Amino acid sequence: MSATAGDRLTRLLTLVPWLLTHDGVTIGECAEHFGVSAEQLERDLWLLVVCGVPGYGPDQLVDIDFWNDGVIHVIDPQTLGRPLHLTHEEALSLLIALRMLAQLPGIVDRQAIVTAAAKIEQVASDSASERFVAVQVGVPPEVTAAVDNSLSQGLDLKLRYASATRDEVTDRTVQPRRLHIIDGVAYLEAYCLSAEAVRTFRLDRVISAEVGGPSDVAVESVESPVTSLASVAILIVGPSARWIADVHHGRLLSESADGSARIELPLHSLEWAVHLVLSLRGAAIVEGPADLASAVAQEAQSALGSYP
Repeated sequence: MSATAGDRLTRLLTLVPWLLTHDGVTIGECAEHFGVSAEQLERDLWLLVVCGVPGYGPDQLVDIDFWNDGVIHVIDPQTLGRPLHLTHEEALSLLIALRMLAQLPGIVDRQAIVTAAAKIEQVASDSASERFVAVQVGVPPEVTAAVDNSLSQGLDLKLRYASATRDEVTDRTVQPRRLHIIDGVAYLEAYCLSAEAVRTFRLDRVISAEVGGPSDVAVESVESPVTSLASVAILIVGPSARWIADVHHGRLLSESADGSARIELPLHSLEWAVHLVLSLRGAAIVEGPADLASAVAQEAQSALGSYP
């Protein structure tokens, strides 16, 4: 089953060029290559043979023979005979994303990202190259280096941090635990020795960072507000809310005849998920985790208390 409409569209666009280079492949072999069931692949093929170029006459549709003996032959690919190339806008978007990622701390293989960005620049046309711009993510290079070293060596980190909620600058010593990157913004989860609790720091608000020595505080048993949650949320959504699977990179688990669906979404944070569910105005039911269902109920009850 296709995870989302976007996943299926990507598969449909790559399916015909792949079949042209693998003439005579069976439905089962093709389904295994694309990671879908044979039934889903057949649905994809039936959809392709009613697609084509404007006019949509018999000679303007994609023609694929697959229904006789389970062997697939592309007779007429129309305009899908070769893999799609990146447009100038797509190349620019991808290059910006790679340059942002290369500047964030906690990246395991930064050189691979730089190499991929260089390859995109090489294959892009001159007109696209002229539009490429420098990207800065707002995290000073020295902060990125300090966080990298602290995480890799298990050392304390001394931060000067500008709080957005209290409008103050504080000096803290923290023991980094892990990084979270959400919508291109890097967050450091760490045990703060001043607060004696796990805290999350937005790295573009770190003014300076310095690697300290080994920590004298054992915090492995301290519960993390992020990791105590499940990594995914399971929602049952009505037809009007199925779009969230595409927008938020979810996965379609099952669907019903009435158009409703059971989907799995990445759980970035409890607060984020609560706001998302409430914004759907009753079109979503939380199946799990229990913490999310409880938080949604409490927030809704609190909102109702504001009304007479």
